Amino acid sequence: MKKSKLIIDKHFIIDKVDRHIYGSFVEQLGRAVYEGIYQPDSPFANELGLREDVMKLVSELNVPIVRYPGGNFVSGFKWEDSIGPKDQRPYRVEEAWSTIESNQFGLNEFIEWCNKANTEPMMAVNLGTRGVSDAKNILEYCNFKGGTYWSDLRKKHGYENPHDIKVWCLGNEMDGDWQIGSKTAYEYGRIANETAKVMKMIDPDLQLVACGSSGRGMPTFGEWEMKVLELSYDNVDFISLHSYYGNQANDTADFLANTMDMDDYISSVIAICDAVKAKKKSKKQIKLSFDEWNVWYHTLESDEKLEKWIHAPHRLEDIYNFEDALLVGSMMITLLKHCDRIKMACLAQLVNVIAPIMTSDTGAWRQTIFYPFFYTSNYANGTVLNTLVKSPKYDSKNYTDVPYLDAVVVQNDEKDEVVLLAVNKDLEEDMEVTCDMRQFEGYDVKKHVVLYHSDLKAVNTEEKPNNVVPALISGASIDQGIFNVVLKKHSWNVVILGKV
Repeated sequence: MKKSKLIIDKHFIIDKVDRHIYGSFVEQLGRAVYEGIYQPDSPFANELGLREDVMKLVSELNVPIVRYPGGNFVSGFKWEDSIGPKDQRPYRVEEAWSTIESNQFGLNEFIEWCNKANTEPMMAVNLGTRGVSDAKNILEYCNFKGGTYWSDLRKKHGYENPHDIKVWCLGNEMDGDWQIGSKTAYEYGRIANETAKVMKMIDPDLQLVACGSSGRGMPTFGEWEMKVLELSYDNVDFISLHSYYGNQANDTADFLANTMDMDDYISSVIAICDAVKAKKKSKKQIKLSFDEWNVWYHTLESDEKLEKWIHAPHRLEDIYNFEDALLVGSMMITLLKHCDRIKMACLAQLVNVIAPIMTSDTGAWRQTIFYPFFYTSNYANGTVLNTLVKSPKYDSKNYTDVPYLDAVVVQNDEKDEVVLLAVNKDLEEDMEVTCDMRQFEGYDVKKHVVLYHSDLKAVNTEEKPNNVVPALISGASIDQGIFNVVLKKHSWNVVILGKV
């Protein structure tokens, strides 16, 4: 059995967790909206057409903020089409995903859904085919109290009070040639800055997210962030990161090592932000919004064969297996390790489209990746301790010196708890983990939850929704201040310690 050691000090902290790090994402894509969160003819729908079975599962995940409406969709989005009487809303060609958009679910319906689902909206503005004027108009419609054309139109539509949306994305993936209205870094940096300037004239309390690179593999990565921030630094608050990982090569050890890339990606963007800060002699610090992250690869090939120009096709409906859940758990650990700079993040996406929740006409169920998100969001709140991991390492096809153990410790003073999140990436052996806990006098093990399956490719389906589920196990202990736990091979774990 391999042995690893964690070293923590209650005074050696990274930062307090911002709950927005547990956000998600809903785009007008596939069945994320239609048949996902909105399905008026469903027996599970309420009077607004919102699926209550889905809202129940979203509530379980405890998602504090949801990004909308895109994603690639936003660069062709004419938001005015999505408001007002539904029988007057136009059907439109939706170029980003080659579908037809009915606009039956739009801006106001999204706000209603957020209110019902007890989450906060994170709205994106179209900087692909539109620009400053339209961003000003949608902000006025959403946030202005009244007495102007757009704010009074909102009232006419039945919403007397402003929506008061405080977080806005300035476009989406504007460096990608697949993006409608894609731009150079200079073009985007200029329009992002001017848009941000006008939006903050209307509402100075906004938090604005500038587009970073669409991924670390983009040829302009680094140069893009540098130029965009040089042009917009004073008026934006965040820069975005996007990253998806897949196991197309069917190499689990290499697949699970992808958190090495994610960690380097985050560190690189932080370095660029701080370089621009130094160059500008600014006291302001740019925060990171990792507003698209997940596993995505299962449907890449099949989606190429989908019929075009239909409404709400079954697109990007990855069926996640157990090893996907292991990586998602490790990715959440990576986000927490950088919580001093990552203040928002969005699992992409929430329902049906590369999502933890799936639906059919007869129900909704939890995919494998639901569980690490659920436990992290609900239990890993408080202050992240700088967690030093002394673990055996391995080499994979694309990575060297990969720790077998991914782990982070979060201290929750409100609950008098210490929470350990850990993934044992060893595919063959269990692992013994120890940690000196003498600073936490009177603490003992309250709960140890493990997500494990002997088959790395095991999945949950509507017929077998409980094939891969977490289990409570015993054996973890604290003896004379020394914590000891055995982590099963290829397993995700949460151990909750507290005063007893």
